[in-house]
Amino acid sequence: MLDAAAWDALALSLQVSATAVICSLPLAIAVAWFLARRRFPGHAVLSAMVHLPLVLPPVVTGYLLLLAFGRNGWIGGALAEVGIVFAFRWTGAALAAGIMGFPLMVRAIRLSIEAVDPKLEEAAATLGAGRWAAFARVTLPLIGPGILAGTVLGFAKAMGEFGATITFVANIPGQTQTLPSAIYAFLSVPGGEGSAMRLVVLSASVAIAAVLISEWLARRMAARVRG
Repeated sequence: MLDAAAWDALALSLQVSATAVICSLPLAIAVAWFLARRRFPGHAVLSAMVHLPLVLPPVVTGYLLLLAFGRNGWIGGALAEVGIVFAFRWTGAALAAGIMGFPLMVRAIRLSIEAVDPKLEEAAATLGAGRWAAFARVTLPLIGPGILAGTVLGFAKAMGEFGATITFVANIPGQTQTLPSAIYAFLSVPGGEGSAMRLVVLSASVAIAAVLISEWLARRMAARVRG
């Protein structure tokens, strides 16, 4: 059986992952569209910066977040003056998870946008639709499966994020201890293997449920597009 601390870790992981995805999805769509539809000096540099969290060690990302968003950081210090604190808070875990999952979201959505013929948007423009109206009415429905795929990837990455999170917000039970952190804590003490295994099974169950739901939603989206 799972104890209260394990359920707290699950609830916090779901809260952190959902917050990370919801907050980063609009920016991921915008960046993906910009990279897919625009060519400009520095395009490759921007693309590399977006994908940087995938190649940097997660601990390095967490340390950079601590330098920037800690209470004495150049961003975190200013935010702390207005009552917004990320370091060693669950909001910091959401920030770290969002940054780590952002490249996966952008990649999936960008590939989906690139698969849409730009002439469809041009045809909508000739019929009087503005740029944003053409995107909302033509492109957005067609890239729905890509957005869903990016959302699932970002959520899965957030649920499994460990290195950047534990570096930035530590492993405080009930406050910043997510499922991966709780598993690590159980494995660090003698006799904790059983509790760790139960959390592993719980994590796998949540991941499978997320994939099944995404598959069901993807089929519904595809049916609507075909219709």
